[in-house]
Amino acid sequence: MNCPLFLLWLGSGVGRSPKQIPNQSDALGGRFKRPVSMVVLTPSRTPLPIRPGTPVRQDYEYVRAGTCNLFVAVEPKGGRRTVWVTDRRAKPDFVAFVQYLLEQVYATARRIHLVMDNLNTHFRKCFEDVLGVKVAKALLRRVVFHYTPKHASWLNMAEIEIGILDRQCLRRRLPNRATLVAEVAAWQQRRNDDQRGIAWSFTRQDADEKMTRHYVP
Repeated sequence: MNCPLFLLWLGSGVGRSPKQIPNQSDALGGRFKRPVSMVVLTPSRTPLPIRPGTPVRQDYEYVRAGTCNLFVAVEPKGGRRTVWVTDRRAKPDFVAFVQYLLEQVYATARRIHLVMDNLNTHFRKCFEDVLGVKVAKALLRRVVFHYTPKHASWLNMAEIEIGILDRQCLRRRLPNRATLVAEVAAWQQRRNDDQRGIAWSFTRQDADEKMTRHYVP
């Protein structure tokens, strides 16, 4: 990780904690995580049902039923997250997800800010390729992209939300895509109803103290 770039990013407005980001309708602190691969596993034998004092029992063998990708965006201060399940993570999928955020989730916001890594589908050119220059230009007037420094994707708060999604919802066998979609939707609804935010506490001052020894003159 390049320390000067890291500190520059952390010192910018988008690198601040959710509590430090102004609550403005044109500055929503959205964090987008690159697609997460999910393997759909179908049991090779019917699991034994739960009984009093005995959990569900299943055979260690399974049938691989395909893979899915999850797009995850989280608004750390507002306590809102949006999760999409797709078959691929190609340019059209990413563009459609951002369109959905702009036109459905944040339709009344004047502008949204998205923090992302440097995946090759995360750039303006992808929107132009999929939508055409004119449509892409009109759409992107309402979005500002912020890219985390290389080797510092942990700065993206969506990483925290992905970990929670994995522990609470995905860390089990899901037999098919329809079940995955339904379970993720239920998890998202519950988290949004509870307005679960993210308390980000690592500040620029913390970075100065911990990383001084890494500075290069």
